[in-house]
Amino acid sequence: MDLLTAFGLVAVTAMLVTYALESRSHWFTLAFAVACLFGSLYGFLQGAWPFGMIEAIWACVALWRWRARMG
Repeated sequence: MDLLTAFGLVAVTAMLVTYALESRSHWFTLAFAVACLFGSLYGFLQGAWPFGMIEAIWACVALWRWRARMG
């Protein structure tokens, strides 16, 4: 497994875990947004720009949900 694949595995695993824990704290929603950004970065670095774009959109949605939960 190369470094890029390991990074992608960690990013997607973090997305899964933080998404599953979102109902416990608004901080998990923020962590999910950050994990989505890392997933997006992985997609772009891998050359799969559609994946990178969708993950960037998910990050924006998660940030919007985090702000809504804070207020």
